[in-house]
Amino acid sequence: MARLTSLFKDTAIYGLSSIIGRFLNYMLVPLYTYYMPKDTGDYGVNTNVYALTALLLVLLTFGMETSLFRYANDSESSSDDPHWPDTVFSTAFLFVTSLGALFLLLFFLFLQPIAASLGYADHPEYLGMMAIVVVMDAMQAIPFCYLRFQKRPVRFAALKLLFIAISIGLNVLFFVFLGLTSVYYVFLINLLCTSLISLLFIPQLLRVHWHFSSSLLRRMISYSWPVMVLGIAGVMNQVADKILFPFIYPDSAQANVELGVYGSCVKIAMIMAMITQAFRYAYEPIVFAKSRDADKSEYYAIAMKYYLIFTLLAFLAVVAYMPILRYFIGGDYREGLGVVPIVMAAEIMMGIYYNLSFWYKLTDKTIYGVWFSLAGCVVLIAVNVLFIPRYSYWACAWGGFAGYATCMLLSYFVGQRKNPINYPIREMSIYVLLTLLLFLCMHFTESLPDWARLILNTLFLLLFLAYIIHKDLPLRSIPYINKFFK
Repeated sequence: MARLTSLFKDTAIYGLSSIIGRFLNYMLVPLYTYYMPKDTGDYGVNTNVYALTALLLVLLTFGMETSLFRYANDSESSSDDPHWPDTVFSTAFLFVTSLGALFLLLFFLFLQPIAASLGYADHPEYLGMMAIVVVMDAMQAIPFCYLRFQKRPVRFAALKLLFIAISIGLNVLFFVFLGLTSVYYVFLINLLCTSLISLLFIPQLLRVHWHFSSSLLRRMISYSWPVMVLGIAGVMNQVADKILFPFIYPDSAQANVELGVYGSCVKIAMIMAMITQAFRYAYEPIVFAKSRDADKSEYYAIAMKYYLIFTLLAFLAVVAYMPILRYFIGGDYREGLGVVPIVMAAEIMMGIYYNLSFWYKLTDKTIYGVWFSLAGCVVLIAVNVLFIPRYSYWACAWGGFAGYATCMLLSYFVGQRKNPINYPIREMSIYVLLTLLLFLCMHFTESLPDWARLILNTLFLLLFLAYIIHKDLPLRSIPYINKFFK
């Protein structure tokens, strides 16, 4: 029981630090979209460059975070070497650092042609700063992972939140008080903050018993490269549209303007990603803990249903209160708000796909995850390439929808053959249909004044909530509230 309590406490700290950090980071969106003029395309540049760095980060970490956990917990090796975890850490850290150094050397040798090929011939410094940042992020990933292995969640959370706090402070200083509103300063601030966090890791690095093992590295690389491939497939599903957009959109001068509109509006839809992440932090340790229980299939089925119910509730809440939430982004960027429901629906399907993924994770058949993610990525890219020239960022939204739908359906149908689980499909389908009906009702209120829309949409939302209470969450089953209902 004590170990289980510790597990939940650590999970809560990691989860809250990540979710709070992500939420605070979203608070920069109003700052950028209110202070960066849309016509400059600076926010589109920001969206495109951060999409590129997300992909590079997966390549440069090379799956070593997962590999570190795998080998640091090798009890047979640790019995022969009292400093075995430090050996694993040293080997992983030195490999990632060497890989990052090689990347920077080659990158800066060919900076001008790389910048020209990516459309940044006039501003290679953007890519230069972010290349340094992504290498430092990759290096930091290993000490952050080691903090988790050492069960030091407080220091982990403190460093994550310190980065966000300093970043927000500097952004407010530069944009609001100094009037420096170019995207150049966004990248500069990120470079400064990342450098500071890297310096704060020095005391931890000095306490490590450094020992590099070439034989261990070969084993770690063999283990980690499939993880890296899966990570690339996963991140491509999230950022491929933002990377490809400037190359596909027919008007190169307008491409970053359009991408800026899409990138800012998508941030509202990321509320769904935060909910999914919170669910993941709470659910993942329980899934593996119950993997040998007799009732595990029933538990997974119920968990899936409740995940769907509450994400659909969140979907309707965002749509209902869009007259308020639209002020989250600057007025010039609001023309793209129509993509928000599409992107949120895609995020829900991604969450369902994540829930479905446990059948191959628990059976050590993660290669299926690679194939499913690659299939979804191919669909996403195809939709983008075919339809961006005509439909602009709307193709990005529908491409993500189609890509995640592909991953979800493949995982469900293959999973039902390999490891069948009796999901309550009929009950879940009723919730989906009810959500679609209420969404259409909310859509037809858009011509009304905001106050009238909010009243009607709240009534629709309460109707959905009443159905949840009636069918699946009676008030008498909720702690503290149940004392009022017999």
